[in-house]
Amino acid sequence: QVQLVESGGGLVQAGGSLRLSCVASGRTFSNNGMGWFRQLPGKERESVAVISRSGSRTLHADSVKDRFTISRDNAKKGVYLQMNSLKPENTSVYYCARSKYAEAIGFSRTDFASWGQGTQVTVSS
Repeated sequence: QVQLVESGGGLVQAGGSLRLSCVASGRTFSNNGMGWFRQLPGKERESVAVISRSGSRTLHADSVKDRFTISRDNAKKGVYLQMNSLKPENTSVYYCARSKYAEAIGFSRTDFASWGQGTQVTVSS
């Protein structure tokens, strides 16, 4: 069983940056793709970015392209989300998740089997 722990959230002014981290327990971290999602109260959880097991493939939601970048370090069992040029509408709880798949990554929530507890990101205007 993999456990995922996010960190790096906080309060930042619009235009600022944050780097979210997610560290996994267990020995099979590098076997699976990983992803970042976000969710506001009363809203559906939406995908932000996903990355394949090797890191060679990434997908970013259109709303964050050119501002957010997902990466991973398999040796450290970590996946990261660098968020630049943050906007108030990026305020949300951000979740790390592990895909059921290795390289065939996608944005569907049903592709992801394990979730972290989330980290709050608040962007002030």
